[in-house]
Amino acid sequence: MALRLEDKKVLVAEVNEVAKRALSAVAAEYRGLSAGKFDILRKKAREQGIYLHVIKNTLASKAVEGTEFECLQSALVGPLVLGFSLEDPGAVGRLMKDFAKENDKLVVKAIAVGGTLYGAKDIDRLASLPTKDQAISILMGTMKAPVEKFVRTLIEPTAMIVRTVKAVADKQGS
Repeated sequence: MALRLEDKKVLVAEVNEVAKRALSAVAAEYRGLSAGKFDILRKKAREQGIYLHVIKNTLASKAVEGTEFECLQSALVGPLVLGFSLEDPGAVGRLMKDFAKENDKLVVKAIAVGGTLYGAKDIDRLASLPTKDQAISILMGTMKAPVEKFVRTLIEPTAMIVRTVKAVADKQGS
């Protein structure tokens, strides 16, 4: 069933709003993927805070205009599903990579992050980005390390004296 002009405008506006607040995007070809499998993909996307939509390429091209995902326009060829990561930049990459492992009919075609278009081979790089919690823990570990080393350096002379006195006391006691 064909969309009316008003419906197309609403769809383009919706996708444009999502693209404006998205952190990363993946365009994947879904040719040959069964409806049941696609429903599983949509369910996983909803659970992970990913906006997933099948949209005609001309409408998708208009929808990403004026956003950092405008670079995707040249890659919008064939039957594609667009996935936008709204909370975690690597979430859409992990979803598409994991789903493509189980279903060879889903083929990643393009990735966009920060206004830059990447090829399908970069899905591993996107999928390996840390989650927000992981990034915070890495940052905290990096910030904590110099302080710990400083404290150990301050304590070491005192600890050395204590070990020396104990060794002398043990030697005289025996």
